[in-house]
Amino acid sequence: MSFSDEDSSDVGFAGEKKLETFLFSCQLSSKVPFYTFQRDEEEDLEHFLELRTICLGEDAKEENNVVEVAAMNHQGKMTSVPIANLHSSCLPMVSLGEFELKAPVTIRLKAGSGPVTISGLHLIVSETEESDLEEEEEDDDEDDMDEEDLSPVKPAKKKQVQ
Repeated sequence: MSFSDEDSSDVGFAGEKKLETFLFSCQLSSKVPFYTFQRDEEEDLEHFLELRTICLGEDAKEENNVVEVAAMNHQGKMTSVPIANLHSSCLPMVSLGEFELKAPVTIRLKAGSGPVTISGLHLIVSETEESDLEEEEEDDDEDDMDEEDLSPVKPAKKKQVQ
């Protein structure tokens, strides 16, 4: 579920959707074997976790490090799935592309002692209100006026050599 400007404009009567992205990273080890990504219950926002890479740290032992995620499936039940089996000598890093999960998500180091770093994006989708849309349109109008006020750059005149 990727959002783009084209996707966000087709919402309809309730308003448009706004997408904010933030960098996400967590490190798992035998001391901290899991991380839970969850949304704030008070907010009326949708939170997604887009996992991009899973990488072993330089202190990782010669052992298999299995990383799994637990998230809701389409039926609303929690499901756990292994997503990486890393080993420092043959596969120290894996790229997941754009693997998106809706909060809540638990990432667990199922086997191994790590350290394993998981990185990606925290996506927040919210509905923009009409007042927010008006402010954005005003900002766009101001940008257009600033561009019109600028005079075109004229090339420098060449001096003739005698």
